[in-house]
Amino acid sequence: MMDNLRTAANGPVLKIVLALIILTFLVTGLTGYLSGENGSYAAKVNGQSISRAQLEQAFQQEKNAMQERLGDGFSTLLSNEQAVQQLRRQSLDRLINATLIEQYAHKLGLSASDEQVTQEIRNLPFLQTDGKFDNNKYQDYLNWLARSNMSPDVFAEQVRQELINRQLEQVLIGSEIALPTEVKEEIALLFQERTVRFATLELKSIEAQQKVTDEELKNYYTANSKHFTVPEKVKISYIKMDAADELKNVTVSDADIEKYYQNNLSKYTKSEQKKYSFIQLTSDSDAKSVLDELSKGADFSQLASEKSTDKFSAQKGGDLGWMEESSLPNEIKSANLTQKGQLSGVIKLSNGYAIFRLDDINPQVVKSLEDIRPEIEKIVKQEKAVDAFYALQRKVSDAAANDNESLAAAEKAAGYQAVTTDWFDRDHIPADINFSQVVQAIFSGNLIDDKGTTGINSDVISVEGDRAFIVRVDDVKPETVQPFEQAKTEVAELVKRQKAEKQLQVESEKLLAALKEGKGEQALKAAGIQFAEPTVIKRISQNDQATDVAFTLPHPKDGKAEYGLAQDGLGNAVFIQLDKVVPGPITDEQIKQYMSAYQYQTGNVMLESLIINLRDDADIKLGQIE
Repeated sequence: MMDNLRTAANGPVLKIVLALIILTFLVTGLTGYLSGENGSYAAKVNGQSISRAQLEQAFQQEKNAMQERLGDGFSTLLSNEQAVQQLRRQSLDRLINATLIEQYAHKLGLSASDEQVTQEIRNLPFLQTDGKFDNNKYQDYLNWLARSNMSPDVFAEQVRQELINRQLEQVLIGSEIALPTEVKEEIALLFQERTVRFATLELKSIEAQQKVTDEELKNYYTANSKHFTVPEKVKISYIKMDAADELKNVTVSDADIEKYYQNNLSKYTKSEQKKYSFIQLTSDSDAKSVLDELSKGADFSQLASEKSTDKFSAQKGGDLGWMEESSLPNEIKSANLTQKGQLSGVIKLSNGYAIFRLDDINPQVVKSLEDIRPEIEKIVKQEKAVDAFYALQRKVSDAAANDNESLAAAEKAAGYQAVTTDWFDRDHIPADINFSQVVQAIFSGNLIDDKGTTGINSDVISVEGDRAFIVRVDDVKPETVQPFEQAKTEVAELVKRQKAEKQLQVESEKLLAALKEGKGEQALKAAGIQFAEPTVIKRISQNDQATDVAFTLPHPKDGKAEYGLAQDGLGNAVFIQLDKVVPGPITDEQIKQYMSAYQYQTGNVMLESLIINLRDDADIKLGQIE
């Protein structure tokens, strides 16, 4: 049985499982989300629900990680509603992927014992002082986890999952092989050195020489007048509703907490676990002989070490670790072991025979309500706030619909005044309402038409982060075309650049031809440019068009340089003179590093294929994610 499991672990599917579990759980911490659905869900994966609260916590983790990467640039991302929506969808996708992998791993019976989890936590470097486990640091860390809405058990489950991941990691990384000749060729190309010189013919210098006539400007303006418009502008009034505001007014009773606890008792119940050992043998007679020795008092661990054909478990005296009833292999189930120390009879396996022993039993444990009261109180309070938020939306929506002449009734229902804006256009939305749904309702909905404002209130517009709006357009300034005289300066710049780009293309191609014909010195002088000092470039450390072109040029022969032409980010023409090519140095360390990168890239390809297959085969239902 154990040999079969390891055979499966060496297959490509299980290799993929490892890296995917690592990627998804490190980002989302799936096992750490404990919350109720309250009748709604973000998604269901093969019948297993991902609650909106789970999505919200994953989304917050995603935002925190993004903030660490972007720093000050994170505020710019938050102001882009489409980017925020994409981040939320990405969080849900990762949760779905993690759920699929969790389900798949469960089918394989993968597990890590409580003892292994405990030891792993004790070995975490940030929980140690002078190389030894520091309980004070551990308690401080638990307090930090609590502030992040994560319990110690959730943290332990994440460590357990990472232990399973690590077991598989060695299989994934160690099995993909690249041929040494292939690796050396790739490294030689990556580290190849080319000696080049660059000369730049600037677009702006040619643009400064351009002359334009009023006729050219008017012709361009007439052909492109739609690009010289003053956009449509509006003034609006709006009522903003926020679930966070409802949280302040929510109270939670003992009865509420007790009801949630009873309805979700399974979440706070740790199933009974049993610890097993086994001895695997090749024949029925060998198994009966060993069973006879055990019946006479022989030491089980010693016999397992000496006689078991399963070498992995034999090294640990036959130990199989702790297992729950739901994950027991059929062979162990058939042994029907119920008492500590009980031996099975001889059990037939697909590849031999086995004797199992029940070593120990950890009974089912149910967390008491008092131990988890703060956690449940927080969950129930959040759920009540969301319910109150949706009730407020319905109330304000009904008032706005019944009195469509103004927002007065909606203001009364909401309990506060609407906000009125100054003039703005589609490209300059006030920050408080800068959401794609709100912008769509204002400029592309039924609030305005070709005659101006329609004088009606919008429906409730739900947006990111459990917020909602009722909007009314108060006034409209229609889009207008700038008069020619007003747009003339901008038109002149565009025409000059257009003419300069055409001239630059012609001149640069002529100059490149002259360089290739050996007449470059005179041509360069006429253009007022010259090649800079030689510089050595490597493919691996460069990322621009000029470098790309330089590495496409053939090797120089007989001391004659090769020439190429590229364009930089400013539209300038960049001439390249390739003088020398030196093969990249190849060291054992480079080969080792490249092999690791090769394995990682191959693993990623495998991962993508697996997740596509898992999602194709899965029953995934999307719920409410906003």
